[in-house]
Amino acid sequence: MEYKLYDSERKVMEVLWDGGDMSAKELSQRLQAQVGWSKSTTYTILKKCIDKQILARTDPGFLCHALVSREEVQERETDELIDKMYGGSADLLVSALLGRNRLSAGEVERLKKCIEEWE
Repeated sequence: MEYKLYDSERKVMEVLWDGGDMSAKELSQRLQAQVGWSKSTTYTILKKCIDKQILARTDPGFLCHALVSREEVQERETDELIDKMYGGSADLLVSALLGRNRLSAGEVERLKKCIEEWE
């Protein structure tokens, strides 16, 4: 299944990933509080997520359930970023991050540990 999550769809999914399955009404209330969306805005985005098959709803209560995990989306979007911006070379992405001093010492240490585990 190929899909691209837009920011609005990601906001809906973040609420589900963080809070688990919930009714569309509860999702709408949370998104109203977090980003100021109206009920109709939330329901429109829910429909788009259902159409993309990244979210399912069941009755009664219009219960919403994420069909993709946060990790799946992160992996897909990271791969897309690496392909688009670094010609498919993950090492160029890491090099760019290191070269711009965008990683803290702790993040660099975690990267080193990851590399050691992969070797």
